[in-house]
Amino acid sequence: METLLAPLRAVAEPTRLRLLALLARGELTVSELVHILGQSQPRVSRHLKLLCDAGVLDRFREGSWVFYRLASADPAAALARHLVSALGTEGPILALDRQRLAAIKRQRAEHAEAYFRENAAEWDRIRSLYIDEREVEAALVEIIAAADPRDLLDIGTGTGRMLEVLAPAVEKALGIDTSREMLAVARVNLERAGLKNGAVRLADMYQLPLPDASFDAVVIHQVLHFADRPEAAIAEAARVLRPGGILVIVDFAPHDLEFLREEHAHRRLGFRDAEIGAWFRRVGLDPAPSRRLEGKPLTVAIWTARQRGGVPRRAEADEKAPPVSEHRAGLTLEREDR
Repeated sequence: METLLAPLRAVAEPTRLRLLALLARGELTVSELVHILGQSQPRVSRHLKLLCDAGVLDRFREGSWVFYRLASADPAAALARHLVSALGTEGPILALDRQRLAAIKRQRAEHAEAYFRENAAEWDRIRSLYIDEREVEAALVEIIAAADPRDLLDIGTGTGRMLEVLAPAVEKALGIDTSREMLAVARVNLERAGLKNGAVRLADMYQLPLPDASFDAVVIHQVLHFADRPEAAIAEAARVLRPGGILVIVDFAPHDLEFLREEHAHRRLGFRDAEIGAWFRRVGLDPAPSRRLEGKPLTVAIWTARQRGGVPRRAEADEKAPPVSEHRAGLTLEREDR
């Protein structure tokens, strides 16, 4: 009983209910919450501490920033979601909170878009400052080759580099991005590479204009650290995966390079295995062990997960395979027909 009484006592206050409603819409920092609520930093921090102590919120530090979000562990998490649902969207105070939150998110998006716009032409060079991309690309080619997908979606395609690297292994490859400048560069790169099976389009990774279960493989390469709602991006990627399909996320392991926030619009300073794994499981994906590519000063992590309800296409083909020599000939013919 106490596991429910403690959270109920903690949320029984107007400001703390407002905090729940806000944090149900994504993770926020103390300074962002102070701006939205119009209250002092000590007061907001005190409310947040009470909610964290009661298990209603999760708190995590990244460098000099501290993020808060709704708890992920039941029963407090279930109670928090129920209370947010019961609050609804009625009332002038909650409406004003949502307006201020929307303004903050617009500011974030404008900052990131300005960065992408200014750096579109030299994006690949900027990325190369942190890790040798050849190692990452080789690892991705190996992963995608083992999965043997027919089609692939690259979320946040940027200059289209992942399409250049991975499109030769699939029948169709699509890259999406919200930056027109990035897509202009990507189209030039795809044409220069002669990739007839690759295409790009303008789209939002939180609302993909694609049907459910429409891709065998989805790649999110060095995108999540810019994301306002990384878990929502993963959920949308999982939605478009076919049963047995593979999701591959490439991003930084946790680090403390604060300048990446101010100079390069990074929202997050890397991700922990446990965090990514929990997000995978919540959207119905089965995670595999992560892979690390050590770099100086940054380490790149590769996380993979499978959509449930099916088997990988390669495993399915192996079950039906004819004798080895015939099977190999069939694969060769199939690839020549692409």
